[in-house]
Amino acid sequence: MAERRYILAIDQGTTSTRSIIFDARAKRVATAQREFPQHYPEPGWVEHDPEDIWRDVLATAREAIETSKVGADAIAAIGITNQRETSVVWDRKTGEAIHNAIVWQDRRTAERCAQLKADGAEPNVRAKTGLLLDPYFSATKIGWILDKVEGARARAERGELAFGTIDSFLLWRLTEGKVHATDVTNASRTMLWNIHENRWDEELCELFGVPASMLPEVHDNAHLFGTTAPGLLDAEIPIAGIAGDQQAALFGQACFARGTAKSTYGTGCFLLLNTGEEAITSEHRMLTTPAYRIDGKTTYALEGSIFVAGAAVKWLRDGIGVITHARETNDMATQVPDSHGVYMVPAFVGLGAPHWDPDARGAIFGLTLGATQAHLARAALEAVGYQTLDLVEAMVKDGGHRPDILRVDGGMAANDWLCTFLADLLQAPVERPDDLETTARGAAFHAGLAVGLWSGLDELEAIWSRDAAFEPHMPEDKRARLIAGWQDALDRTLSKH
Repeated sequence: MAERRYILAIDQGTTSTRSIIFDARAKRVATAQREFPQHYPEPGWVEHDPEDIWRDVLATAREAIETSKVGADAIAAIGITNQRETSVVWDRKTGEAIHNAIVWQDRRTAERCAQLKADGAEPNVRAKTGLLLDPYFSATKIGWILDKVEGARARAERGELAFGTIDSFLLWRLTEGKVHATDVTNASRTMLWNIHENRWDEELCELFGVPASMLPEVHDNAHLFGTTAPGLLDAEIPIAGIAGDQQAALFGQACFARGTAKSTYGTGCFLLLNTGEEAITSEHRMLTTPAYRIDGKTTYALEGSIFVAGAAVKWLRDGIGVITHARETNDMATQVPDSHGVYMVPAFVGLGAPHWDPDARGAIFGLTLGATQAHLARAALEAVGYQTLDLVEAMVKDGGHRPDILRVDGGMAANDWLCTFLADLLQAPVERPDDLETTARGAAFHAGLAVGLWSGLDELEAIWSRDAAFEPHMPEDKRARLIAGWQDALDRTLSKH
């Protein structure tokens, strides 16, 4: 038998699925990726077909193993990382979903959340979960499925249905129904998990109308969850690591010390600040969330979630045809000396932290006859920077440590212009790692820890290496002027106006 020195990371994202094989130095050996369809049944609704996701996970895993040439029997473990909050309810006997997955971006339960807020439920939800009452999280999505799919609530009460975030659904399928489990980071995003007592909360289950029998077991991130069923892959492989995508990226960026921070720029933008063993309660509408749990010890983070980052560039490409390829935005941003007074507020699916305004909608301000495609592209990139600054300022007000360095990853982090703009706005160096696939790397790190491929966090920190650093250079008066323009555009976009 081959020596098991490789990790297969399954990175199931919002628009695509990747399978990546890492070696013992956490270097990529092979990558396979597939995009899958998005479904928009009504304005503000976003769904995925779980069968599309399952098909692509299997296909990319098999392709990565084949192209790597290392052989399935050389893979020590599988790590899974996933789009968080996206919710699936399935039949325990057949494994078939009873409705499409409701995606984290989906806003169909905004009215339900507003009613719960009006009823005074948010302070208790926030105290227990670290979350705000928002359609973003899983609990109201589960309730919607149980109420709208005929007979679902009765079946759930009889114990016939299972709920899971995408990781849990994949774990069920990979083990052919033997394991119904998740990790603490995914559990914490459901609005049903008490992050202080590390348990499903009966009171919250009752509030959201979710039978506790539907919920998975919850484990540490580095944990032997189960083994792939015979015949799925060319060997039976332990599934030994699971983490929600943003916590996985924090881990993959080796942000293990209190005060370290990372920001991932994909479909959305997510900034996590490690707060150590302290779960800081935010007074500025940030989220308090477990960053990871190793050997039963939880490390916490403050998180700010921006719903639209790369999705705005995708809209420029697919929605209005301003660009042909996302990579063009770097060159377009440098073609013009500034954004010509154009500001884009990308509230296409509402605004996330620190505003939490589900009714806001996207807007572009400052258009004149002199505005060009390049100015629009630059405004879309600048919006990512402004929203990141808003998150950092809110975290500092909460008592979080202002990051000395921000580590960035995700597809947009390959854009040098954006990284420089971030450094200028944040007045702090921005570091980009040698591999932007830090989400998958974080899942691999967890799995590798569980099976002893790596000894501990010190070894993982030594593995991390930098590709580039970007220093701030923008004059303060220019920075202040740009931020003031953004604030004005933002104020005009918020639904209360």
